Amino acid sequence: MSKITALFFLVMFVIGTDTFLISPLIPTLQSLFGVRTELAGWMMGAYTLGSAVFALIAGPLSDGWDRKKVMLSGLVCFAVSTCLCGFAVDFWSMCLFRFMAGVSAAFTAPQVWASIPTLYPPAKISKALGVAYAGLAVSQALGVPIGSVLAAVNWSFPFWAIGIFSLLLAVAVYFAVPGMKPHQQQGAKPSIFKRYVPLLTSGKARGTYIAYFFVHLGSSAAFAFLGKWLADGFSLSVDEAGYVIIFLGLGNLLGSIFSPYVIKALQPFRTMAAGMLVIIVAYIALPHIPSVLIVKGAFFFIFAILGILFPLMVGLLNGLNPAIRGTISSLATSTMNAATTVGAWTAGMLYALFNGYAAVGIFTGICLACSLLAFISSGVLSPQREKERMVCDGSDF
Repeated sequence: MSKITALFFLVMFVIGTDTFLISPLIPTLQSLFGVRTELAGWMMGAYTLGSAVFALIAGPLSDGWDRKKVMLSGLVCFAVSTCLCGFAVDFWSMCLFRFMAGVSAAFTAPQVWASIPTLYPPAKISKALGVAYAGLAVSQALGVPIGSVLAAVNWSFPFWAIGIFSLLLAVAVYFAVPGMKPHQQQGAKPSIFKRYVPLLTSGKARGTYIAYFFVHLGSSAAFAFLGKWLADGFSLSVDEAGYVIIFLGLGNLLGSIFSPYVIKALQPFRTMAAGMLVIIVAYIALPHIPSVLIVKGAFFFIFAILGILFPLMVGLLNGLNPAIRGTISSLATSTMNAATTVGAWTAGMLYALFNGYAAVGIFTGICLACSLLAFISSGVLSPQREKERMVCDGSDF
């Protein structure tokens, strides 16, 4: 089982690296392709748009298929499309290949979240989810900085490296991960979109997904033009911006490690409320920090809190309806990537319109405040709801 856990960690690592890599590369690619600032965010948005749209289809389909085969196929397509990004000749070809990579990721990442409750005993689910999420954190701490260093030599190198590594992972998944055939259901199988009915008709589910949308809308807007801000405000090169992102990843990793213990000590409601309020203030203040050293510390602090909160959010989503976890995971992926698409576009517009990062920080703070209000009003953080979730998945937060 430890081999599978390591593989899930690495799958999320490569997907996270590919997702976040564009941020420090935006100044380089913007200059290379001659793209205006307000359009540059679409090099990230194309990826998340593809993932957002196709995750809605991938989730319900995967609930009726062998999850191993879906994950394997997604990884191979992800590897090929990411390699193609390194051969892009202009802005539009880059957007096309990024869109294809996002579509492939939509069939891959949700299988990790949905497979863990299937393969692991209840007592180990929350820890396995934490390890998988740590793959995203480490992708920021190590994957993106390494990619930035490679990009300083040639901007294509990080895309080729991710593609080759993903192909090797696909081979490992083929041999190590067991088949996960769906449970046989009596009667006709529901259509793809009918699988979403239990979520769409639940007030708690709607509120939780709205909250999840807003938290990613704000955080992705702040991250999308981080590289641009570091280049404009502090004259950092692409590899130097990558070193700053190390502190984001380290904070995220630390937070994800301690997340179960913090949530258990404070309980979900107090953890969510306190964490959100602190990072709202931090994001609004961030653009006014005059020192790169303090910026590194601020990002470490912010992402340590986000590292605590995101596993809690994933646990709340998975507890909505344990019978359709694949659909839940894919709708969460779609929600996250739709928010990232809108966030990247909005950040570009705000950065160009107000000539700087301050408006982006305010926008992020407003989005996080809306997310907190949506989580509270949905009732998903109520003590009774928490007891029901723990009974359903055996979580020991």
